[in-house]
Amino acid sequence: MKRNRQKHSACAYSALIALALVASGAGAQSAPAAPVGQAPSGVGAITHLSGTLSVRRADGSTRLLSVKSAVDEGDTLRTAQGTYARMKFADGGEVVLRPESQLKVEAYKFDEQKPAADNILVSLMKGGMRSVTGLIGRRSRDKVAFTAPSATIGIRGTHFGALICQNDCASIVTPSGGPPSNGLHVDVLDGAVTISNSAGQQVLNAGQFGYVRDSVTAPVQVPQQQGIQVTMPVAISRNAGSGATVGKDRQDSECVVP
Repeated sequence: MKRNRQKHSACAYSALIALALVASGAGAQSAPAAPVGQAPSGVGAITHLSGTLSVRRADGSTRLLSVKSAVDEGDTLRTAQGTYARMKFADGGEVVLRPESQLKVEAYKFDEQKPAADNILVSLMKGGMRSVTGLIGRRSRDKVAFTAPSATIGIRGTHFGALICQNDCASIVTPSGGPPSNGLHVDVLDGAVTISNSAGQQVLNAGQFGYVRDSVTAPVQVPQQQGIQVTMPVAISRNAGSGATVGKDRQDSECVVP
């Protein structure tokens, strides 16, 4: 059990280092990083991909995305089985999605010269993710929120992970040896988060874990030995994975799904 915990911690720490290397330009990247406030188009772009990633646009159209594909406000991203995807927002913030996850960019407003207009609202509808704060989170942290079916996560200059289990986490091993309980699992590697719903609120600092059973049950802090850490393969920073990269050898960065 202790060995598994150390392994998970080392994996998450390696992922944190990989994020830092990519952000600083020291790590390998699949797409050149755009300066803060200068995303290729939309509110962000896909920078790393290890399989099939689709998007449902606000107008209802569906497309397959690849590295360099733009992500827009109102988009719902879906990763296929075995696929990890990484997105960088215009303010420098990043999100990495686990396989079989769904995430919607509900709202995104960013102008480097107009901090009063900052606004980020992202919904994790299924699966798991890790997120690292960008400029908006550092200067307007009260205007950044991540929602899940059972709670809202507010950030305080943060690197955190979130995992939603709905009878679909059997492949994830916990320290006890069984799958995670249904609900929302949160872990914090840097900074802090506030998890809240109609039943209560819980602050988690770096190194702490949290759990929310459902929307009418208050969030609670979980002992470290029982916490669920959302891990990502370091290979995502090198655009490697179990799947084939969509559009890697194509000039276009996305294609329409009939």
